[in-house]
Amino acid sequence: MGKLTVLALRVVIVMLGAGSLFVQSVMVPIVVQDEEWSDGPLPSQLVAGLVIVVLGVVAMQVVLVCVWKLVTMVKRGTVFSNAAFRYVDVVIGAFAAAAVLVFAFGFVLAPGEEVPPGMVLLVGGVGIAVVGIALVVLVMRALLAQAVARDAEATQLRDELDEVI
Repeated sequence: MGKLTVLALRVVIVMLGAGSLFVQSVMVPIVVQDEEWSDGPLPSQLVAGLVIVVLGVVAMQVVLVCVWKLVTMVKRGTVFSNAAFRYVDVVIGAFAAAAVLVFAFGFVLAPGEEVPPGMVLLVGGVGIAVVGIALVVLVMRALLAQAVARDAEATQLRDELDEVI
């Protein structure tokens, strides 16, 4: 991976991280402090939705940190090691958790007449897409496992060749 690609990816990660922190620290409190809710307690549907959104943002932040670590490993040339599996597994888990959160968000939106059924269906489609991303990362993990095995095999063959020579 080239230096420009690594730099561009890190810029994107920093921008997404800053945006996620903005959502957590500014947008969620603005929604909670809205004048519409100042008369009494927040509706349970809103509270559940905000909790789901905050947890979803946390899942995204976990993915960003893991991708940053993996990019660092790529830059150092150490990505084809067993240490990379830890980060990839966390990414898969974060996407699986995010999918559950998206489906839960659709479940929270479903009752009542405030949200049209098409919107709930759209949220379900997003949940399926997030599951698809988790499965793609799982396939990429299998590819990483094959690459690590090939790298170990190549190292072993090099060592045997060095002994022969």
